Amino acid sequence: MKINEVEAAVGITKKNIRFYEEEGLLQPRRDAGNGYRDYAPQDVERLQRIKLLRKLDVPLAEIRQMLDGQLSLSDGMRRHMQELQVRQSSLAEAMEFCRVLGEKPSMDDLDVSEALNTLEKRERQGVRFVNVQKVDRKTQRYQGAVLGAGIFIAMMAFIIAFVVWACMEDPAGAPPAPLVALLIGIPAICIICVLVVLYQRFKEIQGGEEDAYRNY
Repeated sequence: MKINEVEAAVGITKKNIRFYEEEGLLQPRRDAGNGYRDYAPQDVERLQRIKLLRKLDVPLAEIRQMLDGQLSLSDGMRRHMQELQVRQSSLAEAMEFCRVLGEKPSMDDLDVSEALNTLEKRERQGVRFVNVQKVDRKTQRYQGAVLGAGIFIAMMAFIIAFVVWACMEDPAGAPPAPLVALLIGIPAICIICVLVVLYQRFKEIQGGEEDAYRNY
């Protein structure tokens, strides 16, 4: 099956299908003739299992373990239920804290230091609030994409600069104008192509796994 057929059959977007492939949850074979992905019935079933577990908000790492047999379904569900119970308790704490803050007439009446100290105390007791210091993996992916593209663009720019410099240093010995245009045009086109690919990569990183999986 092609990816469009899988998208229609399972109800998972192509973007998420590719995302799961990048995360190692799915490994469809490649057609030897054209190199396109060819999804087998087992891949479709595997995606259905991923879809089911993601609707329950099971982390990708645990889904991978269950799919690979490193973690049984019962143990995985038991572990996830414990996690959901912790979330439920933490959410109740957050709601209560919001209620208390909501009783303040204005921000000027709020003792921020005391409020933060209370939150930190509850966090030490096991309550989970949002960790504002959590590292965003998207930033790392952006940096990796920019680094790879930047190195390639720098190489192509060096070639262009070298050709221009050589022609200016020795105009009499310079190649014919069409050849010079070709020597400059090819790396310039490569730079444009890399920028287009980088833009598309940014769009992919921006979404990561689409939140649409919650609406399957």
